[in-house]
Amino acid sequence: MSDASPARAPAPTAREVGVLAGAHAAKAELDRMLGPEVTEAIRAGGFARHFVPARWGGTEGSFGTFVREVADVAAGDASAAWCASIAATLGRMAGFLPEEGQRAVWADGPDAFVVGALMPGGNARAVTGGWEIDGKWAFLSGIHASDHALLCCPVPTADGGRDVRFLLVPRAAYTIEETWFTVGMRGTGSDTLALEPTYVPREHTFARADLLAGQPVASEAHVNRVPLKSVSGLSFAAPVLGAAEGALHSWSGAVAQKRRVAPSTERISGGQDATSELTLARAAGEIDAARLLLERAAADADAGGRLR
Repeated sequence: MSDASPARAPAPTAREVGVLAGAHAAKAELDRMLGPEVTEAIRAGGFARHFVPARWGGTEGSFGTFVREVADVAAGDASAAWCASIAATLGRMAGFLPEEGQRAVWADGPDAFVVGALMPGGNARAVTGGWEIDGKWAFLSGIHASDHALLCCPVPTADGGRDVRFLLVPRAAYTIEETWFTVGMRGTGSDTLALEPTYVPREHTFARADLLAGQPVASEAHVNRVPLKSVSGLSFAAPVLGAAEGALHSWSGAVAQKRRVAPSTERISGGQDATSELTLARAAGEIDAARLLLERAAADADAGGRLR
């Protein structure tokens, strides 16, 4: 008997994650959340670690790769791609935490799934060393697979003012309320996080202003030194791009199949065929243009992080 450990399965490609997600998309719509096989494929595919600094074992990857891979997943299922985008984007945001906060997220490895509430909410009280917060934050996509959450909350400051900060809380601290009863994107599982009074040390928080400016307090990684306005749109647009490409592929395949099975006498030259071809050409051209624009924006972020 060999003492060698079994070889680990190779990480799935983004396209493979999309194919798997597509096969489970109908069930995800019914369940109003992704199944564990899909969320684990997103994790195994490297999305959670994509923007994590290399010193924590992360990929410290590019925005260009992020756009391409999220779009590849979306070609199979837009909800899965949205959650993959969240996993990567919130991993980038966790890099704005002070050293102690980063260690709390990635001490066990770079694949921690962080979710977040980007709009201010909840209540905060100043206590020694940090704040005590509680409240509810809605629309946290992927929350059912989360390990941590970054919650945006106005907190009191020593001078009597308020400072909007992101505060890190572990999965054990919060519960999930089922509120995601929407028509589209049901599989994202974007339910509500409910938090009882919880102490958060200052070292597990960062100012929203630092995220907006691309000025982390404890990271030298380029991905953390890009102003939010230069890259926030990529997180939203990449899943839409991939979903459009997937829809175009499915539609053109259906039209081709219909042409193969329909008797030639039923096809009118210059009629329906011509209309289908024009529709296909127009849609393909617009989607290609959208991809080029997103890839340019991502390349700008990778090169310097400033909008031109």
